[in-house]
Amino acid sequence: MEETAAAHHVDLTVIAFVILVAVLAGLGLMRLKQPPLVGFILAGVLLGPDALGFVSTSDENVTVLAEMGVLMLLFFIGMELSLKAFVATLRPALLIAGGQLAAAMAITFTLKAISDATFAEALILGFIIALSSTVVAMKMLEDIGELRGEPGRIAVGVLIAQDIAVVPMLLISTSLGGSEEIAWTGLIVKIAVAVAVLAGLLWWLGRRPKLKPRFAAAVEGNVEILALGSLAFCFAAASMSGWIGLSPAYGAFIAGLVVGASTLRSPVIHVVEPIQSILLVVFFLSIGLLIDLDYIVANWQLVAIAAVFVILAKTILNVVLIRLAGLPHKTAVEAGLSMAQIGEFSFVLAAAAYASQAIGSDVYRLALAVTAITLLVSPAWMVMTRQIEGEARFGYREFREALAEIYEGQVENVEDFGFWLKVRGRALRRAYRRRRATRVADTRGAEGLADGKVPGE
Repeated sequence: MEETAAAHHVDLTVIAFVILVAVLAGLGLMRLKQPPLVGFILAGVLLGPDALGFVSTSDENVTVLAEMGVLMLLFFIGMELSLKAFVATLRPALLIAGGQLAAAMAITFTLKAISDATFAEALILGFIIALSSTVVAMKMLEDIGELRGEPGRIAVGVLIAQDIAVVPMLLISTSLGGSEEIAWTGLIVKIAVAVAVLAGLLWWLGRRPKLKPRFAAAVEGNVEILALGSLAFCFAAASMSGWIGLSPAYGAFIAGLVVGASTLRSPVIHVVEPIQSILLVVFFLSIGLLIDLDYIVANWQLVAIAAVFVILAKTILNVVLIRLAGLPHKTAVEAGLSMAQIGEFSFVLAAAAYASQAIGSDVYRLALAVTAITLLVSPAWMVMTRQIEGEARFGYREFREALAEIYEGQVENVEDFGFWLKVRGRALRRAYRRRRATRVADTRGAEGLADGKVPGE
């Protein structure tokens, strides 16, 4: 008994230390204006079996907490979902999300044709690539002040559509494994029922005022009852969903939608958010623990090429799809860049597919590595690309205006064409520099051209 108690004490001590490190890493990344989940993942990699070895991937305590974190994440997303905002962006969001999924499938099935990948692996990899990170995208849009602007509205609409699509994706991913023949009829019925219930619930909730439970007035000011009651409702819905053959995550999301459409939405979010934050720390920490550093080192070229390809392809595809939806260039660039990474639910899909033997260990480790890398580099990629794209547009515009200024008059009395070209070239450079200097002076305020000269002359 004493040895067992000591072992449990050591496990609890290690887990407490690991969570502490993860929280500190997240706070450090927040100080650097980066999403804290990047710090949680890095802490998991550092403390995992391939680095310092504080926690093993087989630790059931961490696994259970991580799975609870997934349920809480979907519950919270359901509560925060603004039905009116989603309906307002429904058409472009569905078109863009559908285009992302179709393009991802085209890529993965093309790879299947030239490799020995199975149908299940191609399908699940397409699901994984198509998803983007709601947490990272919203954080990046908030940092550039566009979360509540048009880029934010479009990106959030697309991300919500992706989050809803996770439910049937999970059902498919867990049904494709094993050596037995897939019961496609039962699978299609499950997906049809899940989508129908979800669509019906969204339609019903969107057509009526806020739900007001009879006990709302009695519990609204009681923090303990709100916290325990909302958690009980979330896990009850998840349990029922799992018992009838659907994903527990589906039930948690449905529970979140119901609470979000009630008058208790704000107080429940207030009391549940700290619990959800703690569980999400464990979730992303567990993702870091699952990343196989030995595999990345042994296959670094494959991992690097795959990560770069995914980021570039998703960026270009997102911008093109948003432009095809009729939105302006600036909106397309900023919303497209915010969704260039692979999302956190891709970890869940990969883990579920691997557990059901739908994908092999190599595909699973590659998916985890590429997803983690895209999450880590996505903020820096957005900053760099916006800077390059903005400078390119500014430079082209200013050069064109300088040309118009120089050549707005007529060329008269020019005898030496070579001399004329030389003079006009100097004038063109002066005009271009003058416009650049004026723009710099406007942005810096105090710094100006007090003497009236152009820098560099």
